[in-house]
Amino acid sequence: MSFFGFFGREYMLSREDYIRLSLELNLFFLRIAKEHSIFLESSFTGKDIRFAQEADTFKVQFEGLLAEAIALSNGVISPETANSGELVTPLTLSAEQVSSFLTGIQINSSLTQAEANIAANSNSGMLANPLLEQRVFNLNQRAISLTSALAQFKTAILRNVISCQMFTTNYPLLIDHILREARFYLKMLAKLQNRREILTKRDLLEQEAFWNQIMAEHSKFIRGLLDPTEEDLINTANNFGKEFDKLTKDAIAALDQTIPASKVTSDSLQATKRLRDFKTTGTKGLINCNIKAIAYPLLADHVLREANHYLRILKQLG
Repeated sequence: MSFFGFFGREYMLSREDYIRLSLELNLFFLRIAKEHSIFLESSFTGKDIRFAQEADTFKVQFEGLLAEAIALSNGVISPETANSGELVTPLTLSAEQVSSFLTGIQINSSLTQAEANIAANSNSGMLANPLLEQRVFNLNQRAISLTSALAQFKTAILRNVISCQMFTTNYPLLIDHILREARFYLKMLAKLQNRREILTKRDLLEQEAFWNQIMAEHSKFIRGLLDPTEEDLINTANNFGKEFDKLTKDAIAALDQTIPASKVTSDSLQATKRLRDFKTTGTKGLINCNIKAIAYPLLADHVLREANHYLRILKQLG
């Protein structure tokens, strides 16, 4: 079965594709969601300690689901995903350790070591296992339930912040940004639970528009979190923000078939590779205390993994 099909046409997933795509999605997004919980927890003032405690509870719950996804994934996921750097990077463990020290928030780094050691698919027969399919279905359902609750939590925080009922050290746009990522994850899980393809040509083009906007916002967050003395880095981040704003508009136009999709994808791929390298440098700089910023390194590694994930999507479009 082709991943792409004809533009706009949809296929029903085979059991094998359902299992593999579900686990790949969960390995990536369950880690993203548990880190969103950490970013929220560290952002509250003493007045809102109850919200910090609730965020920590979400973190622990997502760690539990991630541990289950890791246990189910060995020998199942594709080599492309295993080697993409979207699950963990060589910097993730150090980023967690430094960030835990700086924030006082406990982070289960054994999950990082386990996820780094997941083996790619070596036995296609195991993907035909009905018991594995049922376990993956149950995992997806619990991921939907927990992510829906986290989305409601983020919505309440955003509402409080923009109505001046709450102060956090997160930009309102960042809270909205991570809320959109949660909704995107939920949309993908719902399609998988209905055995609908998530990698048709149109799916991938929609993801291109989505992730170009995400990359633009990452660049703007980086710009705003850097110390004012880091002028060169600020200028670089600002330029990336402008570039990805344009690429977002181009990707939307490609969806409408008003400009060639292949040119947009090529431009997005090259820009994302350069942004990935910039994020790598930034993560190393924060780990080694060589960059002045109001950010801890887990946030930098987090956005680096999202760039790596997006690069794998773009390569499927190319």
